[in-house]
Amino acid sequence: MNNKSFFLTLLLSIVLVACEKVPITGRKQVSLVSESEMIGLSLTSYKEFLSKNSPVSSADANTQMVKKIGNDIAKAVELFMKEKDLSSRLNGYQWEFNLVNDKTVNAWCMPGGKVVVYSGLLAVTQTESALACVMGHEIAHAVARHGNERMSQGLLVELGGVALSVALSQKTQLAQNLFLQSYGIGSQLGVLKYSRTHESEADKMGLVFMAMAGYDPNEAIGFWERMSKAGGGNQPPELLSTHPSDETRIADIKAFLPEAMKYYKKK
Repeated sequence: MNNKSFFLTLLLSIVLVACEKVPITGRKQVSLVSESEMIGLSLTSYKEFLSKNSPVSSADANTQMVKKIGNDIAKAVELFMKEKDLSSRLNGYQWEFNLVNDKTVNAWCMPGGKVVVYSGLLAVTQTESALACVMGHEIAHAVARHGNERMSQGLLVELGGVALSVALSQKTQLAQNLFLQSYGIGSQLGVLKYSRTHESEADKMGLVFMAMAGYDPNEAIGFWERMSKAGGGNQPPELLSTHPSDETRIADIKAFLPEAMKYYKKK
């Protein structure tokens, strides 16, 4: 890549940073990939994942709980975005919630509202409100377009900032791997960790979403404390491998709780 092309890429990044802002925090973010392209990749990856990881039956009580909480939070997200005149940020979203039988302590949400909860997570969440905390947090990552940021950074580093359409036509597998990395689903290139900035934003947004959905945000403290102990000094749960949890994080959540409680609508 010559210097002129590199300069133009950086200039484009700066322009896009000035145009995109994260809800609630207002932080400017880089976005080199259109959300419609991200949702397209999401649908392909989601179908492939479910073909290899069959969802637990819809008749299962835990599946029903996951779907109930997911739909509650989805409605809250839609209401919040409508009130903030940000509904366009959810264009292309078709919510879907699935539970898969896997002992991994993990959950994720792809662009377009495709959410998967691993059964291993339920032993740590223990309550509906704690599960709502996790699902709100993961949905917040998608709504905040953190994966798009990670994908954009990956395109800059791995492919010199070329357009996603070019990456898909010339380096299909690498582009797909970058996408999987960006959402913590894993690939042969490993998993890119979300930054602490992303985590802080997802924590705050997730607390607001769960509160609006009728789940007590105070239960987030107990959940993250349980998560920090879940590894028992050994390998941490998958959720923590991409979502750092420490005393500072819990302290930050406690500090934000008064704001989140303003949105709390007890069921």
